[in-house]
Amino acid sequence: MIFESRALTLEVIATLSVGEVNDNYLCRELGKTEGTLYTVIAIKSHETVRLFLEMFRSSSWSEDTPLLDSFFSGGVHVMVFPYRRERRLNDFYMGDAYTLEKCEDICMHVILSCISASMPYPLLYLILCQRLLNLSLDNSVYLSYDVDLKELDLRKGERECTTECAAILLSLLQPKASEKTVSYQILSKKTENRSYSAFTDLYRDIRIAAAPVKKRGIIARIFGFFKRNADTLFGILFWICLIFMVIALAMLVSNAFLGDVPWLRIFYNGFKKIGTETLT
Repeated sequence: MIFESRALTLEVIATLSVGEVNDNYLCRELGKTEGTLYTVIAIKSHETVRLFLEMFRSSSWSEDTPLLDSFFSGGVHVMVFPYRRERRLNDFYMGDAYTLEKCEDICMHVILSCISASMPYPLLYLILCQRLLNLSLDNSVYLSYDVDLKELDLRKGERECTTECAAILLSLLQPKASEKTVSYQILSKKTENRSYSAFTDLYRDIRIAAAPVKKRGIIARIFGFFKRNADTLFGILFWICLIFMVIALAMLVSNAFLGDVPWLRIFYNGFKKIGTETLT
């Protein structure tokens, strides 16, 4: 499949999702085998196209907007965004293994990613609701754009986006609730009362209530390492156990049929002669 505008000619290299009103694709410029990748949203619902264009006209888009192109192609309306490999926050965030300071730091990065998104609030609201947030290795957070536009609502503004963002932060801090953290308590109370109306208010509360950075002891760091890498370590342990089981089984079968284990003779024969003296 090809999408062509005056500036870009994109070919589909993968389908990210298929929806009722729009499909999402991973694309690359036609004829190139490497280079920049793009997230392409192809809107096939005429009503959704109308809402999108109205949103586009009524929003003040800055030069930093992630929307790279918008055009009609092949009977659908196409929106082109940059693509960055997904590393979903829900999958890679490990609140139980993180310190409170690290959890709060990631929370602030979530807010900053929303503030710097430079996109209309109705679209940002859908991204937050669908949890299209990604956690990078340095704990910064970035957005994905393969959004389902079925629930696009132009009435959603910064208040609704901030409320949804606060709910996400509350879930991130939930593992630290037993520590009676100030940030969790403030966020829980204000989220319940739907008190947030701007991202700056949310950021200020997390920033002020954040716990001071403490240096973790060696035991705590070792425990955190094992907890973060539990799956990998158990996988390694599994394969080691499997190898020993195979060796033990081979020894058992060899001993049953041959009366001994032939390949162990290399250790026995090596001690029959020491220097110039033979033990036999």
